Amino acid sequence: QLQLVESGGGLLQAGGSLRLSCAASVSGRTFSSFTMGWFRQAPGKDREFVAAIRWPTDVPLYGDSVKGRSTISRDNTKNTVYLQMNSLKPEDTAVYYCAASSIIVIVPTTSDQFGWWGQGTQVTVSS
Repeated sequence: QLQLVESGGGLLQAGGSLRLSCAASVSGRTFSSFTMGWFRQAPGKDREFVAAIRWPTDVPLYGDSVKGRSTISRDNTKNTVYLQMNSLKPEDTAVYYCAASSIIVIVPTTSDQFGWWGQGTQVTVSS
């Protein structure tokens, strides 16, 4: 029903910016009707909520560690969700995952609220 493919990771410098993309292949339902999220997982740590853009309102939600320096957005004509992150820090180093939820979730911040996941893209921030 839904496949997600992330892109845009890599090796970056602290203080720089990144833009991740997540392209969705959808069948049976329109991309715009999914809540889309970004999570990340650093080695030895739990998966952490980064950002989400909620269906049907498209109101964004951000994790505390990225709030104020990140923007999540979506282009429903391209079936793509983006994560722009500025002022990168070494602690932003992680595998970043795109996720989708087909249900209405008021506060979509936990992994179990999302039913589809991408394979992840590595982001490494050097100091």
